[in-house]
Amino acid sequence: MAFADSSIEHGSTADIRPATPPLPRFILKRDGTVATFDILKVVTACQRAAVAAQLPNPNAVALTVASEVELRCSKHPGEILDIPSIQQYVEDVLMTLHPEVARLYIEYRHDRDSIRVKGSALHAQLMGLVDKTDEDAITENANKDANVFPVMRDLMAGIISKQFASNFLSKEVLQAHDSGDLHFHDMDYSPFLPFTNCCLVDLKGMLEHGFRLGNAGIESPRSVGVACAVSAQIIAQVASHQYGGTTIPTIDETLAPYVQKSYEKNLEIARQYGIADQERFARERTEKETYDGIQACEYEINTLFSSNGQQPFVTFSFGMGTSWQARAVQKAILQVRIKGIGKEGVTPVFPKLVFFIEEGLNLKPEDPNYDIKQLALECASKRMYPDIISAKLNRKLTGSSVPVSPMGCRSFLSVWHDEQGKEVLAGRNNLGVVSLNLPRIAIEAKQDRQRFFKILDERLDTAYTALLARISRLEGVKAKIAPILYIEGAFGVRLKPEDEILDLFRQGRVSISLGYIGLHEVALLMFGDHPFDNPQAQAFLHEVVAYLARATERWKKESGWGFSLYSTPSESLCNRFCKLDTQRFGLIPGVTDKGYYTNSFHLDVARKATPFEKIAFEKGFAELASGGHITYVELPNMRHNLKALERIWDYAIENVPYFGTNTPVDSCGQCGFMGEAKATPDGFVCPQCGNHDSASLSVTRRVCGYLGSPNSRPFNAGKQKEVMRRVKHLQSAA
Repeated sequence: MAFADSSIEHGSTADIRPATPPLPRFILKRDGTVATFDILKVVTACQRAAVAAQLPNPNAVALTVASEVELRCSKHPGEILDIPSIQQYVEDVLMTLHPEVARLYIEYRHDRDSIRVKGSALHAQLMGLVDKTDEDAITENANKDANVFPVMRDLMAGIISKQFASNFLSKEVLQAHDSGDLHFHDMDYSPFLPFTNCCLVDLKGMLEHGFRLGNAGIESPRSVGVACAVSAQIIAQVASHQYGGTTIPTIDETLAPYVQKSYEKNLEIARQYGIADQERFARERTEKETYDGIQACEYEINTLFSSNGQQPFVTFSFGMGTSWQARAVQKAILQVRIKGIGKEGVTPVFPKLVFFIEEGLNLKPEDPNYDIKQLALECASKRMYPDIISAKLNRKLTGSSVPVSPMGCRSFLSVWHDEQGKEVLAGRNNLGVVSLNLPRIAIEAKQDRQRFFKILDERLDTAYTALLARISRLEGVKAKIAPILYIEGAFGVRLKPEDEILDLFRQGRVSISLGYIGLHEVALLMFGDHPFDNPQAQAFLHEVVAYLARATERWKKESGWGFSLYSTPSESLCNRFCKLDTQRFGLIPGVTDKGYYTNSFHLDVARKATPFEKIAFEKGFAELASGGHITYVELPNMRHNLKALERIWDYAIENVPYFGTNTPVDSCGQCGFMGEAKATPDGFVCPQCGNHDSASLSVTRRVCGYLGSPNSRPFNAGKQKEVMRRVKHLQSAA
């Protein structure tokens, strides 16, 4: 409760100074210094409270209260007063004489104290980051190295942004977030600033029509090399103007026209110089240019920083192109990734690669692009990526006539038609996520099914309010705030600088997502059994996710916004929710005692199962949580058993829409070991020589839906514990 000076209309504080000044007294201030006590500060505060309460004579009220406070202070001669005691005197007097004023004064003092406490917390958090003593702050994002200046600056800005979130979120939402009932994602960016989340960049439109980047006008490229270079710059700019993943959808088909332009140039060169086999010369030279362009793009992505202090979190999807030009791009992407970065051939974590598999295109030996699938299998065995998408299941799930690429690591859009009835995918995006703590609901329900859904309904209401706050934060925001997104075409439109952006997001053009984690823990709490062994528990988990999906469908109909259900990857959230619940409920076997909650609908990472059993267990959840999902399995070295890997892939695309395989790709620069580094509570070590130096031990792990380098950018404590418990999904894959 704030009392504005302008509301005082009945004289100044000077008019009501006591006729006989009190004897000098001293007060201990909050900073530890001693100052002369001024009763006028009490007078001013009480006068403002009385004005706010609309009393007829606020000056008289203030004078009466101040006189009584002065009287009480006089009963302790010689003592140095303290601020809490003075405040208590004021509240006691007001409660006796003017209760209606007391309420406003108490609210005012509470708000002031909250601001002060937040200020102290802000200082502590900032120093925790600077001194590297706040582990949660420096390990929140596995793609950020908190030891370098750009990241430190971004993390510091994020801490401040979180402090000011209360300006945009209700007390109900803030309380739910702070307590761990739910999680308002990316509060270090939004809602303090009107950022959006992840997107599908309309690279095709930007390359075709040109755009401006800063003061430079960029024309449509005339070669594949330039197109790749320009694409890297677009990626960096887009990543700097949002906080989520940046996906370049169907990059093979997007770059194919520029491969053709390079081919035509090379063919002309062959003619000029009278080369005998001109078409072969042009083709081979163009394929080399394509490889070089893709390699340069990958190097740039892995060496530049976006404005938020990290490498651009970028995804390339490909595989549907059938022309030789599109095939050249597909081959180049995979060959560049197989080679790795630098002379050591280190596995890069970005761009994430996603490969579409389609029957009649690349699934079987008789398909025209089956050779590309074989190259993709080799790449996955050596570099973990690409992940794969079942084109058939993807179409069925999204309603789109062409397969939909993930935004970032696992967020998906459904089909959407513009005013002309045309399907639109590129240029669309997500507005953010709010995730529910499902294990907490199960803890509170105490195996009471009816109570579980009653609590869930209450949490859903709060989550809906939180998601609407994300949308309302964009009201009145103009396109000039992010030119690359809204003016230059990345979001598929060319707005004017003063145009407002909110209309672009209406009627389902973008998604806004309800997330959840911890279904495994829910099953343990509600049934006492591992869900893998209990069909009733499995059915209940599907029922819970279906219940969440129906809520998002209901919100969509009520509001017109594109609500979707998202299976939260829970990189830092697995640690945060579990930590808060441990503090509140203590150690619960199998739930809070292991230090993390399980990623969305996934099978417990410590459960031994075959790849096929894990896929079968997770089947069906993606159809319910169409806004975000992925299934993956842990495998041993598959480099010499690609047939077995292919069998797993082929089984996956018949059962889950989106799938990845985790294989050992670590390497030690000291002893030459290649395989899987050992995960320990303190990080990773080479199992052969014991090396743990991040400069010479390259470690790559799937964080959740994307890869990270945890030896150089450590995981949070909960995620590290989860990685330590992971088991291989073995048995008769061949």
